[in-house]
Amino acid sequence: MTDLTFRPQAALPSADVSVVSAWWRSVDRWSLGAVFLLVAAGLVLGLAASPPLAEKNGLWQFHYVVRQAAFAVVGLMVLVAMSMASVRRVRRTGVLLFLVFAVLTAALPVLGTDFGKGAVRWLSLGFTSIQPSEFLKPGFVIVCAWLMAGSMQKNGPPGKTMAALLALGICLMLAMQPDFGQATLVFAVWAAMYFAAGAPILLLLSVGGIGAAAGIFAYNNSEHFARRIDKYLATDVDPHTQLAYAQSAISEGGFFGVGVGEGSVKWTLPDAHTDFIIAVAAEEFGLVLTVLLIGIFLYLTIRALIRLVDERDPFVRLAGTGLATLVGLQAFVNLAVAIRLLPAKGMTLPFISYGGSSMIAAALGVGALLALTRTGVHDPTRETASS
Repeated sequence: MTDLTFRPQAALPSADVSVVSAWWRSVDRWSLGAVFLLVAAGLVLGLAASPPLAEKNGLWQFHYVVRQAAFAVVGLMVLVAMSMASVRRVRRTGVLLFLVFAVLTAALPVLGTDFGKGAVRWLSLGFTSIQPSEFLKPGFVIVCAWLMAGSMQKNGPPGKTMAALLALGICLMLAMQPDFGQATLVFAVWAAMYFAAGAPILLLLSVGGIGAAAGIFAYNNSEHFARRIDKYLATDVDPHTQLAYAQSAISEGGFFGVGVGEGSVKWTLPDAHTDFIIAVAAEEFGLVLTVLLIGIFLYLTIRALIRLVDERDPFVRLAGTGLATLVGLQAFVNLAVAIRLLPAKGMTLPFISYGGSSMIAAALGVGALLALTRTGVHDPTRETASS
């Protein structure tokens, strides 16, 4: 759809410039380094958080650590490969991701499993499992950006309306699992992209009102949703809940933590290696590491948005804004849940929480973001979004 771009033509590369060297010159190496730091932190925290679970399940002590290391290797390879892609390839990959995982997400009520957690979010493959919604999110962002950018062309399709209907359909599909956390995240990312596309504030406030009304409806009609909201609003926290354990661990850690391997929360929290891994970080390594991780996520998100400020290709600007918002908001939600700023959502911390779906999907999204924010000078793979 986005056949036109206003980006100045880059100088033609010399014949001896390889694809890898051109990529290295044009990619945002600081953001790339930030991702590697997050992955490394995730492996260190996995060493602290996962052995108790392995022992409980009768597995080798470092079973989950080795698996996470394998996921990390695959994820980083995917991230680097994706960051080398042209704008056209990013768009096509995003469309394919969306189509495949929208179908798989729709099939979850029939083919999915809940692994005893009360929400049907996973497809079990026997040796491993896949959470389709993780891969659906970056695909959704890219498809919405494509539609919105198309609507900005003369005689273009009603892309903004189509993107809004698409967002509504995905949110309803996720809410049926039920996964209200992911549905809310998708809605918020779409709203950020819609704002970047030029939507008036009044319209966005109206959309926010519709979202609030949907939340009230969900509270009155979903026991799963109502139970989580009631626990969040309760004056006293049940001391035997994950939130209580997490809050206690965070307060116990202080500034520098109780020491590596000395924490106790990993023995009581069933999701210490996934949704509540920040509680392990805070208890054993203290406020210092927690603030460092928060700073890296902020840096990654804000730096990408700054690099997109002067971008004149509407697809690149909107897709980049959506992907940066996605990683930043998901990290914020995970961290906010741990300190009870938000109700429990069951959302992972990108690149840090255990899980193959989370790691590889985050790598795809951030890899696409790095591809879209590359500079065009001497880069034979940096194309426009033309078909």
